[in-house]
Amino acid sequence: MFDSKNVLGKKLVACSHDPKTGFFRDGCCNTSHEDQGMHTVCVELTDDFLEFSKAKGNDLSTPNPQYGFPGLKAGDKWCLCAPRWVEAYKQGKAPKVVLEATHEETLAIVPFEILQEYSV
Repeated sequence: MFDSKNVLGKKLVACSHDPKTGFFRDGCCNTSHEDQGMHTVCVELTDDFLEFSKAKGNDLSTPNPQYGFPGLKAGDKWCLCAPRWVEAYKQGKAPKVVLEATHEETLAIVPFEILQEYSV
């Protein structure tokens, strides 16, 4: 895999290894053409966002052991789908963003100024 860049134009750093996140479950918000969900935004989860996501049909808080998914809680960092982050942003539910761990591909749909406004 090549060295990915973050939205700051520097080397992408890990988002979370506990819980293990990312489309490739490598701890980073790396992406590729196979990642149709665009799991590129490293966020710090909040209860408000987790409730929002669950209401939208993506329950991130309930453990799913058959897939090795521990369930997430407020304070966890997670590689979130960029379109879901935009949806949450428009509803006033967007979690904070870790810019150093957010893949540069996110800039295709979210302006840097908005990401910066929500940075941790």
